Amino acid sequence: MKIAQIAPLYESCPPRLYGGTERIVSYLTEELVRQGHDVTLFASGDSVTSAKLEPFCETALRLDRRIRDPIPHHVVMLDRVREVADDFDVLHFHVDVLHFPLIRDFVDRTVTTLHGRLDLKELRPVFTAFSGAPLVSISYDQRRPVPPVNWAGMVYHGLPSNLLPFNANPSGGYLAFLGRISPEKGPDKAIEIARLAGARLKIAAKIDRVDQDYWEDVIKPMVQSHPNVEFVGEINEPEKAQFLGEASALLFPIDWPEPFGIVMIEAMACGTPVIAYPKGSAPEIIDDGVSGFLVHNVVEAASIAKRIHEFDRGRARAAFERRFSIKRVAHDYLGIYRSLPGVRHRIREGAAFWGSSPAEAAAFGHRQGGSDPKRLRRADDRIS
Repeated sequence: MKIAQIAPLYESCPPRLYGGTERIVSYLTEELVRQGHDVTLFASGDSVTSAKLEPFCETALRLDRRIRDPIPHHVVMLDRVREVADDFDVLHFHVDVLHFPLIRDFVDRTVTTLHGRLDLKELRPVFTAFSGAPLVSISYDQRRPVPPVNWAGMVYHGLPSNLLPFNANPSGGYLAFLGRISPEKGPDKAIEIARLAGARLKIAAKIDRVDQDYWEDVIKPMVQSHPNVEFVGEINEPEKAQFLGEASALLFPIDWPEPFGIVMIEAMACGTPVIAYPKGSAPEIIDDGVSGFLVHNVVEAASIAKRIHEFDRGRARAAFERRFSIKRVAHDYLGIYRSLPGVRHRIREGAAFWGSSPAEAAAFGHRQGGSDPKRLRRADDRIS
C-alpha cells in the first residue's frame, strides 16, 4: 500500500527530546515500512526514517529559535500534500485540523488521528463543519466532548517492543516524574506525594514558554525547598530508558483530560508501575493493580509509593506487550485504511491491492463492501 504520513513540524520524527505526536508517527511509519508498505513521511528535515522523507523545514520548529510562527511551514507542507494526493492510496494526517479545507476532493482516502485534547470550545464549530472527515481517537475518553463526527476507529498508541528494556530489579530508589512542567500535569502534586512518602523524586521535564511563570513561581521554589527532589530537565530517548527503568514508580497525578499519555506505556515497558489519578485516558491505559495504581489524592498515592517495592514489575511489562506494541498499532491502522471507501475504490480499480493478483484484490474489496455504490459517496458529499 502507498501511504502518506503527515506529521507536525514542531518536532523531528522521532523527536530528539520531548515530543509525543511525532514520536508515535515515527514508530508507526517505521513499522509500516518494516511490513513492506511504501511509505512517504512529510516531516521536518532533521527527521530520521527508513521511509521516503519529504522535508518542509530544516530542523524541528520548536528547536529553531529563528521561527516565531509555525503555521506558514505547515501551510506549505499541506499544499504539497494536496498536490501529490493522487500518488497515495491513503493519507494519514497528524496535524490536528489544519488540513480539513484542503482534503475535500480525496477525503474518503484520508484518516486524521486527533492527538490532543478535544474539550476546547473553539473546536466544536470545526468538527461540525467538517463532520464527514474520517477521524481516529487515541482513547475513548478523548471522544466525550466531541459532537457527532465520522469516527473511523480508536487506536491506542504503542511502542516498539525492544525500545525500552525491562528492568526487573531497579537500583535507583526514586520516584519519577516525566513530561512537561505545567499545572495540568501535576508536578506540584508529584512533589507532595514524594514528601508524604519520604521518597526521593526525580523530575525530567521540559518547560514551554507558556509555562515559564508557573515554573518560576510555583515549581522551582518547591524543588529548592525539598532536598529529596531533583530537577533533571529535558531528557532524550537513551536517557529515558535509564530514567524510567531505574525508577521505583512513575508518578502521573494529572489534572486534565489526558488524551493518552505515552509516558505511561513507556514506564510499563520498563516494568515500572504507574501511580496515576483516574482522569482522561488513565483508567483505560492502566490495569489497576497490574500495570499500576489509580489513586484519587496525594495521600493514597503516597501510601502506594511506600510499599511499591512489593510490586511485581513483570506484570507491568506483560501488560505492555499484550496491549501496547507498535505491531498492534500498525495492524489497527491498516484495518482502518482498508475500510475507507476511497481505498476500497482504488482496490476495485486495481490501483492498490493486497494479495498476489488483482483478482484477489478485487475479492478483498468485495468482502469489505466495496461493491456497494451507496458506500462510495463522492468526497464532497462526505465533508461539508
